Amino acid sequence: MSATAAGSRPAAEGHLTADRRRTPTAVRERLLAALLLPAGLVSLITTVGIVVSLVTETSRFFALVSIREFLTGTRWTPTFEPARFGILPLLSGTFLITAGSALVAVPMGLACALYLSEYAPDRVRRVLKPVLELLAGVPTVVYGFFALTAVTPLLRRAIPDLDVFNALSAIIAVGIMILPMVASMAEDAMLAVPRSLREAAFALGATRLEVALRVVLPASVSGVVSAVILAVSRAAGETMIVAMAAGATPKLTLNPLESIQTMTGFIAQVAQGDLEVDSAAYTSMYAVGMALFLITLAMNLLAGAVRRRYREREQP
Repeated sequence: MSATAAGSRPAAEGHLTADRRRTPTAVRERLLAALLLPAGLVSLITTVGIVVSLVTETSRFFALVSIREFLTGTRWTPTFEPARFGILPLLSGTFLITAGSALVAVPMGLACALYLSEYAPDRVRRVLKPVLELLAGVPTVVYGFFALTAVTPLLRRAIPDLDVFNALSAIIAVGIMILPMVASMAEDAMLAVPRSLREAAFALGATRLEVALRVVLPASVSGVVSAVILAVSRAAGETMIVAMAAGATPKLTLNPLESIQTMTGFIAQVAQGDLEVDSAAYTSMYAVGMALFLITLAMNLLAGAVRRRYREREQP
């Protein structure tokens, strides 16, 4: 190849690229990208705004209350005298609701996902899956009414001394609320398992249950774990159900039969506009919100790390 020909090729490619950039399709693509960019930036700007507002108001709270009292105190009475700002009662209430609802939702959700992906005929699956997704769209206030008017009376028949407002009713209602998330996401992960793995297991003489538990479930563990962690994260941030069913008693206890208060329940209680804006009681809801934000952020990061780790293992 001559030097002239070699030098003329980049020039020709440059002209071709320039022509492509000027084509109507390329212009439309650039315009579309320019229009979609602000939509993508909205999430970034919103996240930054939330973090800035939380940090600003939380710093005002910690100018009035020590971090040590906030993290180690065992009493939470910000609107009473003397005011106490120990977040441990709210943390214990939040942990009780989150862990209890996970115990309700995870086994039932995984069983539902296994049935839909491995056992249910197509006709049954076409009916159950939309119903399950419809359950996920029910407003949380409806679950709160359900817990207060249906779950609590049933529980009080079995446990006569049970308080009207108790953690157990909230646990059951929150567990039912996050169950569709666990079942739907886990089923999607199970359906993504290659059919060849199932056929190979059947060819070796495995039963359907063995294929489901020893092939499909381990192969979809990354999606299943992500579904569980995201559902638990949503349970930790639930407000209406716990505010309506669990009461508003910040108490350092893990007894599900007692009335408790969660972090979100306290925020909903205080954000009524009755407190002085610059007071410690008012700014305390931002500190609680920051703590809840960090907890849910850590859980979402954990879900992402687990998903990436198992995907790396699955890759050859």
